[in-house]
Amino acid sequence: MENASKALLMAASVLIGILVISLAVYLFVSFGSTSAEMHKQNAAQQISQFNSQFTSYEEKTCTIYDVVSVASLATENNNYYELYHHTGGRDNYISVQVKMAPKLPTNMEGKSNEEYNEIIQLDLNNYMQTKTDEKGIPYQALAEYTCKVAISPTTERVHQVIFTKK
Repeated sequence: MENASKALLMAASVLIGILVISLAVYLFVSFGSTSAEMHKQNAAQQISQFNSQFTSYEEKTCTIYDVVSVASLATENNNYYELYHHTGGRDNYISVQVKMAPKLPTNMEGKSNEEYNEIIQLDLNNYMQTKTDEKGIPYQALAEYTCKVAISPTTERVHQVIFTKK
């Protein structure tokens, strides 16, 4: 009889050991998936925050200063990732285009700061010369642009910003 009770105690202790190990494995897997989910949420929040720097210009009237700000953000991004050529949204490169209606589009991608400044100054001079108040004094306002942002399905980040002059 003593051997049978010892066998039952041994079997019970093995069962309890298996239960404890199973619980530990379950908690490890559960906490691991929770951690992975939190990491995904943090990454999505960072992408959303990054994209909002560009999407905030959509559906509002933009000035040439907004174009310069977006172009500077894009240039900083491209320099940070050491990207110099547009790949159609397959990496983190951001291109900025300015379309001068009704002329052909002026693509600002790959242009130097001097070329940006030349395009901006030309636009500003043309606007200031043509827009005057009743006394003939040029308005201090700037030309208006609309903004369209394209988000890459691959990276889920902004990869193209297009400004169109009204």
